[in-house]
Amino acid sequence: PMYFLLGNLSCLETFYTSTILPRMLASLLTGDKTISFSGCLTQLYFFASLACTECYLLAAMSYDRYLAICKPLHYSTLMNNRFCLQLAAGSWLNGCLATTILVLFLSQLTFCGPNEIDHFYCDPIPVMELSCSDTHLTILVDLIIVSVFTLPPFLLTLMSYVFILVSILRIPSTTGRQKAFYTCS
Repeated sequence: PMYFLLGNLSCLETFYTSTILPRMLASLLTGDKTISFSGCLTQLYFFASLACTECYLLAAMSYDRYLAICKPLHYSTLMNNRFCLQLAAGSWLNGCLATTILVLFLSQLTFCGPNEIDHFYCDPIPVMELSCSDTHLTILVDLIIVSVFTLPPFLLTLMSYVFILVSILRIPSTTGRQKAFYTCS
């Protein structure tokens, strides 16, 4: 399971760089720093969905380590291939869902006046600042999405490692503790 999740994380990191790097390189090589609104939303969608997916994948990986260290006798029963696949699929699905909601709200905004942001990628807040329509609801939706879709995996990761640390500190032998810390790192 750990290697399956690491494989997912590796693919995610490859996709991550592929969302921003091509546009940034084109801007550097040609000097053309423009991007269409639909191109901006597309870049934002993929970047943000991958960021959200990463939060969930890291939480799944920390839960995997928690089970391996704190419940080693039950590990193979609890972390089977089916459950591991569900964790990975759920991570990707949550990432895509959260960002779809935000991009739908951003696409409803109207823009007028200056249409330049001083970033090499389309960040939602600077894009919202360019809008001449009311953005309070969109900002609220962004805050709610960030809270709902990143706080739970962060807390799960934090709790997993707290339980792991407590479990490791209870190991009586020094070599056992070192092995557990090595596995965890």
